Amino acid sequence: MAISSRLPAACSLLMATLMLLIVQAQSITRRYDFNVQMANVTRLCASKSIVTVNGEYPGPTLVAREGDRVLVRVTNHVAHNMTLHWHGIRQLRSGWADGPAYVTQCPIQTGQSYVYNFTVAGQRGTLWWHAHISWLRATVYGAIVILPKLGVPYPFVAPHKELPLLFGEWWRADTEALISQALRTGGAPNISDAFTINGLPGPLYNSSAKDTFKLKVEPGKTYLLRLINAALNDELFFSVANHTLTIVEVDAVYVKPFPVKTLIISPGQTTNVLLTAKPFYPKANFYMSAAPYSVIRPGTFDNTTVAGILEYHNPHSASESSFDKDLPLFRPTLPRFNDTGLVTNFTSKLRSLATPQYPAAVPQSVDRRFFFTVGLGTRPCPVNATCQGPTNTTQFAAAINNISLVLPSTALLQSHFTGKSRGVYGSNFPVLPLSQFNYTGVSPNNTNVATGTKLLVLPFNASVELVMQDTSILGIESHPLHLHGFNFFVVGQGFGNYDPVNDPMRFNLVDPVERNTVGVPAGGWVAIRFLADNPGKQSCIYSLYS
Repeated sequence: MAISSRLPAACSLLMATLMLLIVQAQSITRRYDFNVQMANVTRLCASKSIVTVNGEYPGPTLVAREGDRVLVRVTNHVAHNMTLHWHGIRQLRSGWADGPAYVTQCPIQTGQSYVYNFTVAGQRGTLWWHAHISWLRATVYGAIVILPKLGVPYPFVAPHKELPLLFGEWWRADTEALISQALRTGGAPNISDAFTINGLPGPLYNSSAKDTFKLKVEPGKTYLLRLINAALNDELFFSVANHTLTIVEVDAVYVKPFPVKTLIISPGQTTNVLLTAKPFYPKANFYMSAAPYSVIRPGTFDNTTVAGILEYHNPHSASESSFDKDLPLFRPTLPRFNDTGLVTNFTSKLRSLATPQYPAAVPQSVDRRFFFTVGLGTRPCPVNATCQGPTNTTQFAAAINNISLVLPSTALLQSHFTGKSRGVYGSNFPVLPLSQFNYTGVSPNNTNVATGTKLLVLPFNASVELVMQDTSILGIESHPLHLHGFNFFVVGQGFGNYDPVNDPMRFNLVDPVERNTVGVPAGGWVAIRFLADNPGKQSCIYSLYS
């Protein structure tokens, strides 16, 4: 009798063990070797030596499946220090592998190697990787494709084919020299000379028709385009002439599908779209175009357009790769560079699926509330130096709550782990602006910022609400912000100054979009909520290129 009473428990234990073994069998370890090396690349009729991974520009695509362990051995063969960041990977209990220089690791020096070791837990979709030191990510970047677990379908129509489209920027000059000069003088870095799609500038730039990305499709088939904005500085509009795109995912999180003719994508963000080809051979080709969005005046950003070409397989042609240049070539009608209305309309449509399988676990109550101002200020020019800030005696300085970050010489995570954080950083980052003012109104007389290495300490598992407010101190501007180690829910946004009494009443706490990177509207604010469930030193990267 005693033996029979134990049989159900034994069977349950056996079943649980078998299920665990099945899950483990579905997950594998994927190994990659990334060799950081120089390569000669020709764009815009000029050649230059650039930093690459494995000699590829853009770099190789990292493919994994949800639940997989990933090991990337990075060996640095160039004269620059190097780190790589796996943008959007949660890094649960693997903070050492996140990659921001002097935050989670010291850089990989010339001739040295480092193994990034992390598990892709609870994520599927499109992310990306890039260098996370200086401006090396201008050429050191690539796609991350996370497939669903085996047997788990997409929550949308299965595509015939899928491929990444990476938007980048190209400079004729050496980007490390450009950012070094900008940091030395305190001026704005030179704008890029071209945008690129998968590393190619395309036919709208002089003598660059041969360097054009082409996507060949079959009539009636559906394609999943994994869009990645790897540009350093610019939010981009994207459109395909005479075709509709269906938004199905942002930042590796599924969203309620909706159709668009034009989308907006900020630096660091990813967007998956479905493109269904026309049912019959159209006897035409179509531009796939991207151009910048900005509220500031032209001349202070690269106001050019990059184009690839969508071409149809001709069922009547014997050649698989023929491109008929005599066919009509249609261009999309892109918005004006400052079309904030289109941007607002697009972002307002982004909603989480909020289904039992893909819930929107937005915190309904909040343990910690913070208010951050983000924008540009000034700092004094060094003695005996001439600067290129607002005046020749000041430098531009990006700041959050009027504090401009000073990177330490020891990685923050290392100093905390070894108990030697004294003198490396302070845990006194202000939760509110030290001085309140009309953030989007008349600029204050004093535009100087403080400097320091200050951190904000959160209790484990605290629910957090963070409001980020753009300022007009040196002019309003949209600011992309990326939170390392976490996804967050965008519960609200608006223009003007944030109203802590009335604006929260309009927060979406049902199906807000979940992201890892968000743009703070120019002259406006954005509110996010997240659960601080990932211990370690994380970073909030403001204006990713700064």
